[in-house]
Amino acid sequence: MAVTKEFAAYLEDLFSVLPGSRVRRMFGGVGVFRQGLMYALALEDGKICLKADAETHADFRAENCKPWLYERDGRKMDMGYWQMPDRLADDEEDLRRWAEKAFAVALRADAKKPPRQRRFTG
Repeated sequence: MAVTKEFAAYLEDLFSVLPGSRVRRMFGGVGVFRQGLMYALALEDGKICLKADAETHADFRAENCKPWLYERDGRKMDMGYWQMPDRLADDEEDLRRWAEKAFAVALRADAKKPPRQRRFTG
């Protein structure tokens, strides 16, 4: 499934639960950004993933979600994103909580970078 304008618009609407979120097409998918940081991504196959770290992995495991692994040159790389529970697409309030957590993960990751490499614009 190619990322269509309709799918990108759906994501824009879905993630409007977190004010300031913007959708941008990239590398065969779509990134969801807020204040310069990507906290979610959607892939060509329609999977939606949220930024995760050690503080949020248990939440994803409790929902039987899996990490998204990017394969390149026969190697699988953990990109720090986990599949979003499908049920969140129908639960605006819970999606907002999960999106806030994913954005907090993106903030923590950005804060670990040297000052010149940080992207946070808020």
